[in-house]
Amino acid sequence: MKLTQEIIAAKRDGAELPEADIRQIIAGISDGGVSEGQAAAFAMAVFFRDMSAKERVALTLAMRDSGTVLNWDDLPGPALDKHSTGGVGDTVSLPLAAAVAACGGYVPMISGRGLGHTGGTLDKLESIAGYNIMPDEALFRKTVGEAGCAIIGQTGDLAPADKRLYAIRDVTATVDSVPLITASILSKKLAAGLETLVLDVKVGSGAFMTWLDEARILARSLVEVANGAGVRTTALITDMNEPLADCAGNALEVIHALDFLKGLKQGTRSEAVTLSLAAAMLLSAGTVATLEEGRAKAEAAIASGRALETFGRMISALGGPVDFIERPWAHMPKAPVELDVLAPDAGVLSACNAREVGMAVIGLGGGRILPTDKVDHAVGFTGLLPLGTRVEKGDVIARVHARDRASAEHARAALLAAYTVGEDLTGPRPSVIETISS
Repeated sequence: MKLTQEIIAAKRDGAELPEADIRQIIAGISDGGVSEGQAAAFAMAVFFRDMSAKERVALTLAMRDSGTVLNWDDLPGPALDKHSTGGVGDTVSLPLAAAVAACGGYVPMISGRGLGHTGGTLDKLESIAGYNIMPDEALFRKTVGEAGCAIIGQTGDLAPADKRLYAIRDVTATVDSVPLITASILSKKLAAGLETLVLDVKVGSGAFMTWLDEARILARSLVEVANGAGVRTTALITDMNEPLADCAGNALEVIHALDFLKGLKQGTRSEAVTLSLAAAMLLSAGTVATLEEGRAKAEAAIASGRALETFGRMISALGGPVDFIERPWAHMPKAPVELDVLAPDAGVLSACNAREVGMAVIGLGGGRILPTDKVDHAVGFTGLLPLGTRVEKGDVIARVHARDRASAEHARAALLAAYTVGEDLTGPRPSVIETISS
């Protein structure tokens, strides 16, 4: 066994670390044998010196193996999942998990809370009275087996090394490192015992990757490492230059997901991304022969009501109300103040700073500035018009849902500042920009 400082020095000097050295570092981060200063130095060395593909795979597997690794061999079908790098109005996980499960897949989805301006899947689900985002493993397994899907949070047993290393990266300016981002994302997903994984890498004003070249670099790293670790993986790069759904805010996005599963969101950007991810998941799992067949199968699951029924079963199995599908607002908080946002001029909605829309939700109380902040699940925006829409002065372009008039007025101003009404529009951007499979 080497001294920790020798391993750090080797990486600092640009050497490729052997797997044993990487495992030693991660084991020390897990059990406290590596100090915070040493962990920070290791992260900084990786930040500046990068890692080879071989090192990235070794780092990811070492972090995966720092805790429990689930196994789903007892399921009668494939265990598959998706991961999004985060966006605004991104409701995809909720209808996607249900639709794929209704097509015969099994989706044990480990999700996270909101990070910065982006919304979190767990925060959406916590809008629902009684829903248990942290079930024990027995209930998690039971729900996946019986409902076909379960969306929960990361337990302390899954990739615990990632939790400590991420906390250190967060305060040492080493978050924006592709090998460390790759290992952080994939260690948790691989610990969930997946056979296949599809990644939704967002790019644009509302994403962490604002430029396409950045998104491609991250997507290729994730695909290369996940496949190298034995999980069949594909990445879709999708547009996040405006909110994906026509709403933003936790309970409001749950309603959007229900409407989606009822077939009420056809022809939208949200539908394009959700069905593309569903098709990729089903193809990767081998349950369909082509993407077109996968899309058609997911569409049929929604049209028949099977996906909606599956979503309802998951909610009730994890402690939520049995009548949630029929009476969602009886089991979620509703904001007492609603205020229309009116177009200031006639023209075309030509641009949007999606990050500022997410920040406006946080300003209403619907997100966190600090990890300890309490979230107001009721607040947000609905009726967000898509870019390219022609409006007249005074037309409603969105509606604010707030706790009081003052915060509603502030949010209205923030939303107006996030949108540009003009005459120039380069044309609607494709929702799915490209696919990376190797």
